[in-house]
Amino acid sequence: MTESITGWIMGRNLRPFLELLSHYAGCAFDQTDWDTIALGVQDTDDEMLDGWYSYPLAGTIATLEVGLAHSVGSEVMSVRVTGAETPELQIRAETLLSAFATV
Repeated sequence: MTESITGWIMGRNLRPFLELLSHYAGCAFDQTDWDTIALGVQDTDDEMLDGWYSYPLAGTIATLEVGLAHSVGSEVMSVRVTGAETPELQIRAETLLSAFATV
């Protein structure tokens, strides 16, 4: 298994980040997914080991586990993606993190 891909994005970019990541994994991302995640990340804290929220993106291409946590006191959302087994999917996940870290 590959290592986690970690980084951060601006919190306002969380939904588009997850929509594209889901697409690359080969799964649909709908309003129910978004509502579940939006509720799940509310009380997260990236400085606490148990302060992260985890959500699976199970698709036809890959099953990704996405860990999410607020960086308390900022607009930043810390992100950890596991399950990106192919080089192509790893590059896509890393690129999304870079793209959605912009202000």
